[in-house]
Amino acid sequence: MTQFSILVVDDEPDNFDVIETLLADRDYELHYASSGSNAIASLDTYHPDLILLDVMMPEIDGIETCQRIKADPTWRSIPVVMVTALTSKKDLSRCLAAGADDFISKPVGRLELTARVRSMLRIRQQYQQLQSFNAQLEVTVRQRTAQLQIAIEQDPLTHLPSRSRLLRHILDALALDEAPCALICLDLDRFKFVNGSFGYAMGNELLVAIARRLQHLVPPGDSLARMGGDEFCFLIHRVERLALVEDFVRMLQASFETPFRVADCDIYVSASMGVALSTESDRQAETMLQDADTAMYRAKLQGKGSYQVFDRHMHVEMLDRLTLENDLQRGLERQEFLPYFQPIIHLNSRQIAGFEALARWQHPDQGLVSPGRFIPCLETTGAIVPVGIQILERACRQLAEWHRQGADTLTMSVNLSTRQFSSPTLLADIDRVLADTSVNPARLKLEITESAIMDNAEAAIALTKDIRSRNIQISIDDFGTGYSSLGYLHHFPVDILKIDRSFLSLNHSGERPYGVVDTIVSLSKQLRLAVVAEGIETSDQFDWLRQLGCEFGQGYLFSKPLPASEIESSFLHSELVL
Repeated sequence: MTQFSILVVDDEPDNFDVIETLLADRDYELHYASSGSNAIASLDTYHPDLILLDVMMPEIDGIETCQRIKADPTWRSIPVVMVTALTSKKDLSRCLAAGADDFISKPVGRLELTARVRSMLRIRQQYQQLQSFNAQLEVTVRQRTAQLQIAIEQDPLTHLPSRSRLLRHILDALALDEAPCALICLDLDRFKFVNGSFGYAMGNELLVAIARRLQHLVPPGDSLARMGGDEFCFLIHRVERLALVEDFVRMLQASFETPFRVADCDIYVSASMGVALSTESDRQAETMLQDADTAMYRAKLQGKGSYQVFDRHMHVEMLDRLTLENDLQRGLERQEFLPYFQPIIHLNSRQIAGFEALARWQHPDQGLVSPGRFIPCLETTGAIVPVGIQILERACRQLAEWHRQGADTLTMSVNLSTRQFSSPTLLADIDRVLADTSVNPARLKLEITESAIMDNAEAAIALTKDIRSRNIQISIDDFGTGYSSLGYLHHFPVDILKIDRSFLSLNHSGERPYGVVDTIVSLSKQLRLAVVAEGIETSDQFDWLRQLGCEFGQGYLFSKPLPASEIESSFLHSELVL
């Protein structure tokens, strides 16, 4: 246990002897000062834990001595007990006003002295413990602050500079009156599929491997940062010509042609990139970063492995895109998406066999919005899944109503987008729609594109079997454009093939479509599948398809897609005659 140090200040040495005798049974280290000035001078030597200070002393009395001690930040925490024969309230108030912590009356008695000393030393010990705690806390705060600063400045996974640090570097670069600098934002394509397939731990290892490879490509004096997620950013100083930056971008693209080795696996990934120059960004760091990000997002819309250089028109386009996405979300909530119906004609009898339900958007301000404008946005945002289910439900409800009106032989074809086909809730959504609408599932046809099937052929086979088990027919839409499903076709429980309109337009233009349509029709007959030709616009196309033996067709020759009310008034109960 630490031995306490006590400084006794009294101009009478005998008084020190008395105190020493009274405290003899305590393990205290006692020191003596004969005056106030000596006491102050000895503080550095003795470092007392307690001062017993006589009030009545020559030169500097105890009151002034106490004031001087308490005025010094180094010593003000030392408890001071005034030892005095003065007993008036005024005198005692002066002692306390000078900063004294307590007082003892003369003549000093053992019991009072021991109690006062023990109490003051306990307070001193508590104060020292508090000081020690505060010192440790201050060290901890400094350490945590340093760690936080590192976390702010450095990406914890790749140890590359963070977004915050990159912004500071951009500011420094913009502050220099030199040639323009460039930002290259790089975002991995379909990285979420890596996480979904291999797990997040593997995904993190891949990010580290990518960071290492990119670090080797950083030009001297330039920098690379990780912006978070799967996005990285290069800051290139002193850009003399845009062509040099584009050369560097192409080198980056080429670096992704070699797979990344992670956990004994070769993983291929590509990246989309956006480029912004400081001359286009009003020399603001955040603006420049936003421009590069805008260009990168534009590159992603063009397809994986692309890059774009920012220009001013992109801001307008991105604003329009954001407005469209917001309007689409509101349209989904307000159920502004509705089916239009295009007749599907039995080519021999020229009668309506059924309809294809096509999504249309009745915007409250813009009217009917072109599908070519909003469908790609639905696909990109993923809103195509809930919108597709809304269209399916409305189409089934309409078909059930037409059946109740007596047209019970009509069929309804509804498209399933690639995203819908891969949705984990697809079967549950279909079951809910069938239950809610009471439609005859045998009259329902779900159209799936070749690309949706071939993304994962084995899973697609299992899913189409589940759909067929509900007595729903399956149609392969745009058949012949992918050429990839021919080898798998006999494995799929498919009922219908739809010939893509592009093959008919070739024939109409005077070119031979290389026998693709003939082959598809022949193939469908061999597999006992129905075949539907899309995009019939002329009588020549109609006659040619009939001669080939194509059973069904649809197109503007017969009718454009129409709302249900016009379908009922124009086609539902009449025979189509060309």
